[in-house]
Amino acid sequence: MIRLKRRNTVWLITMALLIGFALLAAPVSAAVQLSLIGALAVAVIASMVELGPERENLLDVLNRAPLRRRITPQAREATERAAARAGYFNRGGLVMLDIGLIAMQTGVEGLAMRRTRNISKDDDGARPFITLHVSPEEAERQALIRYEIYNHLGEEQYVYEMKTYLREGEMSLLADHHLPLAGNRSVDGNGDWDLRVYVDNSLIGMHNLMLSPSVNERRRRLSGEEELPDSLQERSRNLADAVIVDEVEQQQTAQLKDLLRQPSSPGRGGRSRGRS
Repeated sequence: MIRLKRRNTVWLITMALLIGFALLAAPVSAAVQLSLIGALAVAVIASMVELGPERENLLDVLNRAPLRRRITPQAREATERAAARAGYFNRGGLVMLDIGLIAMQTGVEGLAMRRTRNISKDDDGARPFITLHVSPEEAERQALIRYEIYNHLGEEQYVYEMKTYLREGEMSLLADHHLPLAGNRSVDGNGDWDLRVYVDNSLIGMHNLMLSPSVNERRRRLSGEEELPDSLQERSRNLADAVIVDEVEQQQTAQLKDLLRQPSSPGRGGRSRGRS
């Protein structure tokens, strides 16, 4: 909805008369004429037009345009999915720029982390994260961030809450605890899972992810073998990992900040719960 404001009509008319007098009083080039007319048009639009029920003026929209270009496709998809569900609340001062998972896997080279939306039982665990842009009106306060992960049957598999002090600008918020995957008997099967993120009990994003079984589980299902007891599975895993490697200088694993900047593949204290 577009509505016109009349409180600025007087000075806009005055500005138009001055520009008209300047154009008629002395000969000016075409470039100067276009500049004056353009300035008048911008003043009219910026001062008379406001958008939406929130009465957001056009200047605010123009200021947010560069910010909206920084929103990742994953964050845009998650916001649209959340907007279609009950419990969603559009907080104008908080903009979700990114959302995803950091999967962790331990190998001979140490701990490897990757950003992904495809996790498997071969991973040690996965930690959710979001990136927020905090406006001045929402800054300098504590907020409750809540992460929830649901399996393909809609069953809750992971819940973590953390209190975070919001500061103006961009903030990357990574959960302190992970969802255990390798050896977690409650995490079974494969299919589409959901990550839901809340800020102060208001849903802001729903992110889709995919869980796949481990390589050993796939091999066992294809061969028709029965599942081994936990003790034999552990011994088998230890024997499989007992390989001889040369002692060479190991490369450092990627830092979290670098992982958050990578494109997706297709903070403190709180309460957590994960099934293991």
